[in-house]
Amino acid sequence: MFVGVGASRVRDLFKKAKENAPCIIFVDEIDAVGRTRGAGVGGGNDEREQTLNQLLTEMDGFEGNTGIIVVAATNRADILDSALLRPGRFDRQVSVDVPDQKGRLEILNVHARNKKLGEDISLEQIALRTPGFSGADLANLLNEAAILTGRRGKTAMSLSEIDDSVDRIVAGMEGTPMVDSKSKALVAYHEVGHAICGTLTPGHDPVQKLTLIPRGQAKGLTWFVPGEDPTLISKQQIFARIVGALGGRATEEVIWGDMEITTGASSDLAQVSNMARQMVINYGTSEKLQYKIDEAVKKIAAEAYELALQHIRENRVAMDKIVDLLLEKESIPGDKFREILSEYTEIPPEHLKADKPGSLEVARS
Repeated sequence: MFVGVGASRVRDLFKKAKENAPCIIFVDEIDAVGRTRGAGVGGGNDEREQTLNQLLTEMDGFEGNTGIIVVAATNRADILDSALLRPGRFDRQVSVDVPDQKGRLEILNVHARNKKLGEDISLEQIALRTPGFSGADLANLLNEAAILTGRRGKTAMSLSEIDDSVDRIVAGMEGTPMVDSKSKALVAYHEVGHAICGTLTPGHDPVQKLTLIPRGQAKGLTWFVPGEDPTLISKQQIFARIVGALGGRATEEVIWGDMEITTGASSDLAQVSNMARQMVINYGTSEKLQYKIDEAVKKIAAEAYELALQHIRENRVAMDKIVDLLLEKESIPGDKFREILSEYTEIPPEHLKADKPGSLEVARS
């Protein structure tokens, strides 16, 4: 008994729009009715197709809809029916990406209006350390910080609540700290291995923080300062990230030997395989034949692993000192990490100073 209701509503909508012209009709999630017709098994949904057909009819320019602009939004432009995208219908497309630093600052200013911020909080610094965050992520960040502020009995947010909220959004809920000394030491060496290999390899992002506080599925985390535009990555940067990702596995081999290697590096190895394959296929560093691709991926991973092993073997004393501090404090900032490491080895100039706070977690254990 509901057949034709969707089409009828579209007719009523445009009739009302004509009566109120000039006006704008905004259709959110248009892929719900604008999906490619006839794509389902046995044909599409008849009612949905009737609704889409009516929408196309109203927009085809023969109805005299002067003064009516139709705007629609979707996250799935790839599945829209081709008729919707023809000239005269939705022939202007605007891609809305995640905001840049300036955009994040403006969004934070909006969501901070009803929040009490401490004197140590700078919205500019929060905007710097949240590349890749959407508007919803930034709103959630300040809401999480407000909740933590209330739980801790404070009257205004401090930088501590902001830091903890960023960690929670990126890496997940904080878990129960480890009490098993052997497991804790293993994770500590693993994370310090990531940090050392990343820091000593030119092109890698600087270390922002190491922590043994579990979050999500990770027992420990190494945070690095992310770049503003993650889409522009050089071959050197990808190789450096592969070396850094292999730092945990290389540390386990150097410290405990082949027979004591754990599954802690499983996600790291998946990252390595993906990044090495990107270097070979997407960035055109080898012939696109399958056997050559596989050989090139293996070669990149092997070279990176040898470099990671070299970094760990040559900096064992520094690693032990950093691990002892990490086991004691559970979290250490990047500046302290670099201060200790620089006592034993030369750090690339670009890693000596990291002015921008980081937020991107790229190494898990």
